Amino acid sequence: MELISYLWYYLIQAFGVIIAYVFAAIFIFLILRRVHSRKVTIALVAIFIGASIVFYAPRGLPREFAYPLTLRAFGPGEAPNIKLKSLYRFFMNFNNFERVDNISRDPNEVPPTVIYGNDGMIEVNLTTKEVLAEMANGTTLNYWTFDGTVPGPFIRGRVGDTVHLSIHNDETNLHPHNIDLHAVTGPGGGASATLVSPGQTKEMTFKLLTPGIYVYHCAFGNPGVHMTQGMYGLILVEPEGGLPPVDKEFYIMQGEFYAVGNLGRKGLQLFDSYAYLEGKPQYVVFNGKTGALLNNMSAEVGDTVRFYVGNAGVNLTSNFHVIGEIIDRVYREGDLISPPAQGVQTTLIPAGGAAMLELTLDYPGNYVLLDHALARTDRGAFGVLHVTGKADPDIYNGIITPGGGH
Repeated sequence: MELISYLWYYLIQAFGVIIAYVFAAIFIFLILRRVHSRKVTIALVAIFIGASIVFYAPRGLPREFAYPLTLRAFGPGEAPNIKLKSLYRFFMNFNNFERVDNISRDPNEVPPTVIYGNDGMIEVNLTTKEVLAEMANGTTLNYWTFDGTVPGPFIRGRVGDTVHLSIHNDETNLHPHNIDLHAVTGPGGGASATLVSPGQTKEMTFKLLTPGIYVYHCAFGNPGVHMTQGMYGLILVEPEGGLPPVDKEFYIMQGEFYAVGNLGRKGLQLFDSYAYLEGKPQYVVFNGKTGALLNNMSAEVGDTVRFYVGNAGVNLTSNFHVIGEIIDRVYREGDLISPPAQGVQTTLIPAGGAAMLELTLDYPGNYVLLDHALARTDRGAFGVLHVTGKADPDIYNGIITPGGGH
């Protein structure tokens, strides 16, 4: 059904362009026929159609219809588009793609402690998977993922640890992938050592040298294209002695998705290179889809909660805010070495960056987390922390008597 919807969308555009040219050609033919012979008129009409296509196609065609023939880019990597060969293979293999019921990674999935293997190393095994899943009700995207969710698994270590990483590219995928971990000191953050074609597996080890909360992502070809399909996650490097204990930890990543078609259009939506280059995403969401963080984060009054918040980007800065609470401590830009900022209302998280936030909950209720560039909430960038417990009227009292007293 998603494939039919997508193809129908393109057929309508193509049909409209063809009809416009047919009527224009007939009109010009009838005008020129009055002053020229039939052969000359046909030749002039043919010249008109050819010249108008040459000048109109790069500028006037709907960009989805023109894609990717008129795309121009000047970055060091591949052009930010899906190759025609890949599009063909995608449609030919459409019915073979795995359908994921919920692409979003549960924000509660944070390992409580560092887990070491028998050899004393941290063992990390990742599989890159290209799947189909819903961004919103009835709106389907072709996601590229680590382990089938967005974001990928939360990786936890401690400064001085060595990580043994194995990455496998699922044999059903259409593209090569790799991984660039911002916590890695070495060429490409590990990307050059982990390039895997479909069906291939590679391994590497790296040492965690600097405490922080870091982004990891695919960096093959054009890294931004792979990231805006969903290939990103966080890796925590705790300082010596570890982090102070808290009652709850949550894993949140903001991401941008550049899709053909209007916001919320039903059916399949593929990647839009032009929107990507212009920095105009159709969807800005937490944990991979709209509504991902509405019913799965809870805590109690008196709890201290810690948020690991990443921003995959690739174009926008996140303006992370909790409505109705003050963030007690913000470890900005992933820095776990410097003293944190205190009493923060909204914190900036750059594209490709992360922050660690801590707050103690003082009052029950539903607390909305959002990007305070508020138009982005309409594109999906919000969630809710549900807090239960006893209300303290000295902190907050919404009952006011008509005389103005409590």
